[in-house]
Amino acid sequence: MKWVKRILIAAVIIFAVFYVVTRPQDAANAVEGAVGAVWNAGAAIGQFFTSLAT
Repeated sequence: MKWVKRILIAAVIIFAVFYVVTRPQDAANAVEGAVGAVWNAGAAIGQFFTSLAT
């Protein structure tokens, strides 16, 4: 089972490198969107706890 996990991780890494090399603008947009989603989720959680505390 370990070899299946290693193959899947290697495939994901190879795909990510291929995507960055062939479509750098789209890759940057994807990363920007993911970071924005995490940032917005963190802000929403912070707002929730602030509202809960008041």
